[in-house]
Amino acid sequence: MKNVLFLIIYLSTYHVFAQQTLQIPASIQEAYKKNTRHESGKPGSNYWQNFADYNIKIQFDPLTRRVSGVVDVVYFNNSPDTLKQLWVKLYPNLYKQGVVRNAKVAEADLGVGIKLTTFQVNGKQRDLKGLEIEGTNMHTNIEALAPSKSIKISIKYNYLLNKTSPVRTGQVDEGAFFLAYFFPRIAVYDDVDGWNKLPYLGRDEFYNDFCNFKVDIMVPKNFVVWATGELKNSKRVLNKKFIKRLKEAELSDKVIKVIDSNDLTTGNITHQRSVNTWKFEANNVTDVSFAISNHYLWKSSSLIVDSATNRRARIDAVFNKVHKEYKEWIDFTRKTVQHMSFIFPKQPFPYSHETLFDGLDEMEYPMMANANWVKDRSYAIGLVDHEVFHTIFPFYIGTNESKYAWMDEGWATMGEWIISSIIDSSVIDNFGVKDYGEYSGNKNEKAIITPSNLLDNNGYSFNSYTKPGLAYLYLKDYLGNKLFTEALQHYITQWHAKHPTPFDFFNSMNEGAGKNLNWVWKRWFFDDGSVDMAIKAVIKEKEGYTVQIENKGGRPLPVYLAFTYVDGSVEKLHQSFGVWEKGEPVININLRTTKTLKKVEMNNIFVPDKNEKDNILSIE
Repeated sequence: MKNVLFLIIYLSTYHVFAQQTLQIPASIQEAYKKNTRHESGKPGSNYWQNFADYNIKIQFDPLTRRVSGVVDVVYFNNSPDTLKQLWVKLYPNLYKQGVVRNAKVAEADLGVGIKLTTFQVNGKQRDLKGLEIEGTNMHTNIEALAPSKSIKISIKYNYLLNKTSPVRTGQVDEGAFFLAYFFPRIAVYDDVDGWNKLPYLGRDEFYNDFCNFKVDIMVPKNFVVWATGELKNSKRVLNKKFIKRLKEAELSDKVIKVIDSNDLTTGNITHQRSVNTWKFEANNVTDVSFAISNHYLWKSSSLIVDSATNRRARIDAVFNKVHKEYKEWIDFTRKTVQHMSFIFPKQPFPYSHETLFDGLDEMEYPMMANANWVKDRSYAIGLVDHEVFHTIFPFYIGTNESKYAWMDEGWATMGEWIISSIIDSSVIDNFGVKDYGEYSGNKNEKAIITPSNLLDNNGYSFNSYTKPGLAYLYLKDYLGNKLFTEALQHYITQWHAKHPTPFDFFNSMNEGAGKNLNWVWKRWFFDDGSVDMAIKAVIKEKEGYTVQIENKGGRPLPVYLAFTYVDGSVEKLHQSFGVWEKGEPVININLRTTKTLKKVEMNNIFVPDKNEKDNILSIE
């Protein structure tokens, strides 16, 4: 008789589950009433967000690390509210003496922070003593800014870039620097929280409006600049042969050496005036960053990212020649962009270029990634695809990382798990999974929905990366690739260049899937519980065996079983986490076979377990 393996689920206790609903905060209910957001997960007909045009001029001295800048902003109040205050983010103040922070900063890097020398509102100079500065936040009263009106802000400032203890920005070596969060910017004012007053403490990340940027970067000759946006004056800063190579890369699948070792020896890469001004422009992005070096190699290539239009995106890898392994990273980046565009999440890469910079941290920016050199190839692949995946979340979709880091880090973690093994089939990337199994059920563990700034470091790591990544991965398994992709695409389409809340995400995915998935959101994102399943019993039946699987921790998990028979043969079973949808604590698996069962084992590298000892049962 041929072996037959199938699943029958019995309720150990009878449950009748009503359609589950989520507990909606008052601020979200108010947004529904005002129709700025809709219960379907779509933006409401009255949805709005504020906007700004930034014109930034930066002088950077590599010898002193002094950053001097002028920021001219036209800020548009698209809200229905009259604004009487203006809140500004001063991110460089993370390195100010006495400021509260949750990131390690060396004493040598602490100083006076960002120094404002002028602050003008609509052309009128404000008394700098009247500006309320607390850490990385600044606010000031302004004349009433009515709905549909704009205000002009002009700020002159300077600060010293950190030399050591890099937190996403700073000096890499004597001739290389990565500058992020290098300018004062107006905080987000939204329909849910009003002004974003959460301070930047170093660990939690950012929440910025979609804006237009024009950035002039003045650096000494022989320093090349890479930045968010389009380089608008290449002829004024680069010599002809390098422009030619760059244009060749923009049309070629081949990897082009824009700057090679011989060029670094010969020099004369940039124009030889004492200072060159590099002009970049970027529209409808949440942030800008830039990097400079006088001794880095530059590899470039491009690929089609949208088959409907044949649009190409350029991929750059910029690195220190002593980091020989980095030369392969352009291939990792190319493949990540390709797989993002055509496999997962099947979203054409939205920008004209992506630059991977051999820097001092692991952090993402629109069109840029600060990706420090690591020798381990598997880790390097995961690092690259994780940071590049952030292009969609939080840059194409403007999530609030300072409050809900899981809305972007969870997706980047899932993307890393999927894409790493596509780039190299020998790579098994299950970053954080086993560690979460050991941590799960910890007395300090909080629900994913807990605001990120209220979590300790372990809670932040697991809530932001591993737990949501697993929930998304299991949901993909449950819905199937096609329906999951349709639901995700629905969410991406609805909230591109907007600011979704968690509830917009949950409801949008429900609508996109055509299913009420609240049981998933509730039990993975709101409820307590741990990841702990066990093989409770194996019962010999007339026509085979009944295997009882107990969900001891309460969190729904997929089931992966291997049945080993006395004759040495093995059969495997996989069921999605949907087997726990109704809330039963035990499921029965009916195994019909004439063979004698020797052992049952439950195991998968993407299914963490608090106690793995009860995941295997031998039959005597």
